[in-house]
Amino acid sequence: MANRTGNYSAFYVKEPFSETGLGANATKDFVSYNLLRAWKGKDSSFPFVDSHDKNYNVRDGSDWEKTLKPRLQDRLNKSKNIILFLSFHTSNSRALREEIDFGINTNGLPIIVVYPDYSEKSDIINCSSNTIKQPIKNLWDNLPKFRDSMSAVPTIHVPNKKSLIEKALNDPDFRVTTKCTASTYFYKC
Repeated sequence: MANRTGNYSAFYVKEPFSETGLGANATKDFVSYNLLRAWKGKDSSFPFVDSHDKNYNVRDGSDWEKTLKPRLQDRLNKSKNIILFLSFHTSNSRALREEIDFGINTNGLPIIVVYPDYSEKSDIINCSSNTIKQPIKNLWDNLPKFRDSMSAVPTIHVPNKKSLIEKALNDPDFRVTTKCTASTYFYKC
């Protein structure tokens, strides 16, 4: 079995994609992923281990079946969970469908869902009823593979707030080897 120490970040980017181009930095989900990398760069104790650094990068023009898909799967095989950035801009791309399908349905990876458009628990949780708000549930429709598969693994839903993301990353309930019961979780208000 692969060394499962990484956090696999799944995010939508418009294709063709180049990390070095201006388009990447204008893609909200990619900017959120870069924020994780910046937090780690500033504070080495921040508990993010980037699975995308676990094998060499490829160009978007690479062959999907021979290069891109196997590379994604290799990174997922080395991961303990998935950090899914889900925003109003997220679209149902082939790469995201593959990442979510392989991550959940093949590897059973727990999902930490980060909502970049929201910064507080009360933005995603109805604090009175302790339920996830309907606009958040509506975002799940952006990724039908996620929506339809999420009941197979534990998922925790957090706003884009460093302290809550850090809490989720440190939580053993959201690691593949120590995961809790498959269900939908969140930190109460």
